[in-house]
Amino acid sequence: MDALAALLDGPRARGAFLLRSMLTPPWSMRIEDQAPVSVIAVVRGHAWILPATAPAVHLGMGDVAIAKGPDPYTVCDDPASPPSIVIHAGQICTTIDGTDLSQTMDLGVRTWGNDPDGDTVMLTGTYETAGEISRRLLTALPPLLVLPADAWQSHLIPLLREEIVKDDPGQEAVLDRLLDLLLIAVLRTWFARPDTPTPAWYRARSDPIAGPALRLLENNPAHPWTIESLALEIGISRAALARRFTTHVGEPPMTYLTNWRLSLAADLLLENPNTTLESIATKVGYTTPFALSAAFKRVRGVSPQDYRQANS
Repeated sequence: MDALAALLDGPRARGAFLLRSMLTPPWSMRIEDQAPVSVIAVVRGHAWILPATAPAVHLGMGDVAIAKGPDPYTVCDDPASPPSIVIHAGQICTTIDGTDLSQTMDLGVRTWGNDPDGDTVMLTGTYETAGEISRRLLTALPPLLVLPADAWQSHLIPLLREEIVKDDPGQEAVLDRLLDLLLIAVLRTWFARPDTPTPAWYRARSDPIAGPALRLLENNPAHPWTIESLALEIGISRAALARRFTTHVGEPPMTYLTNWRLSLAADLLLENPNTTLESIATKVGYTTPFALSAAFKRVRGVSPQDYRQANS
């Protein structure tokens, strides 16, 4: 499993926040929900996004943006429009002075705004917790990225637009999966663009030596890998593998493996609170729960138990 595929694995998009916004100018929303990542698609009209520390970005119809938290940002009809709405943690919506707007602006199933015939219609999907496997990928993203409508072709946005207003049995699960697919499709397209500053570990996948080594480590984390056994699988000397891998990925093979195993363990800790540390250790390549716990605390600064309690 590579880092992009990992976005669709583990404790992700479970009851994610999804909303259709219908708005007529003037409107301006200050987003302070501290969510790790949100996907914003404009399906009618236009919008502006004002990041905290970057220039304003215009979104036209069909454009998709990925906003990375936890820093606040503003979404508005015009950069000159002062914020009148604040979106807080837990998707609580108020005026600037704190008046609750959840009922006032309710327009139906997962629909919200100031006008049911609004000039602008946006679809927003928000991941309110981040799985640890995706941390390596998300840290490679800018605070805001925009994929223009003419940069890709996808039926996912029309499908999400249709499904977001349904209230059928199991609809949350349907929307969670659609949001996952939309996020991965946008990121895959964005990373493939020649002007995207992709991280070293992502570019390394196309290298004839580092790429196969990455895939072996990621697809078989429970295997008792050593630098010698990995080099033997690839058919290269130990020294040449270590040098090539470190140059292209940015860290030695065994360091990468440790971080990958602990990322997998972190996701498994959150996926099911009843999963034992012994079971997780076996799945990610540690011989005992103690060995996993010691490595987890050494690298991440907290024990697996404390990590699970803090993120549950």
